[in-house]
Amino acid sequence: MADSKWFKIIVAGFVTGTVMFALAGRGGDAPEEPRKAPAAVPQRLEIPSLSIKAPLMKLGLAGDGEVELPPFEKPATAGWFDQSVVPGETGPSVIIGHVDTKTAPAVFYRLRQVKKGAAIKVVRSDGKTAHYKVDTVEQISKDDFPAERVYVDDGLRLVTCGGAFDRSTHEYLDNVIVYASLV
Repeated sequence: MADSKWFKIIVAGFVTGTVMFALAGRGGDAPEEPRKAPAAVPQRLEIPSLSIKAPLMKLGLAGDGEVELPPFEKPATAGWFDQSVVPGETGPSVIIGHVDTKTAPAVFYRLRQVKKGAAIKVVRSDGKTAHYKVDTVEQISKDDFPAERVYVDDGLRLVTCGGAFDRSTHEYLDNVIVYASLV
């Protein structure tokens, strides 16, 4: 889905910023508290206007510091980045999915077609459903990936690949990003 060099840079910036924010809030003197597992996790993403009902899996950071991606063997599954907030909570929540595989369309194949104002639902393990509306859809070069807007600003972010496909690197040159606000 993404050029590994840029995802490493994005993740390194996100992790560094998160650590600095956490330390600044405590004055840096308190011992680091272990991260608690969220009370609820997202289980399913629904975008009715695109007829998407996709199971969600947890995605973390791989050993090399990259954001994990859903396996290509599960093209209908998207993934919630577990270093982001649980959908429905205040803060940035990031869901990543593939646009396609070598043989077929994947979960976010039609994501670029979603319209401003469209409804997005995220069903959680606690029985609650987080409701969002699409604010904007952006296609942007991976070289200009807006890490702060995706990983810091409040709201739901859906991220996939898009644009031209570079056959020499076997990667798309752009990302398609949906920005949505909680309603």
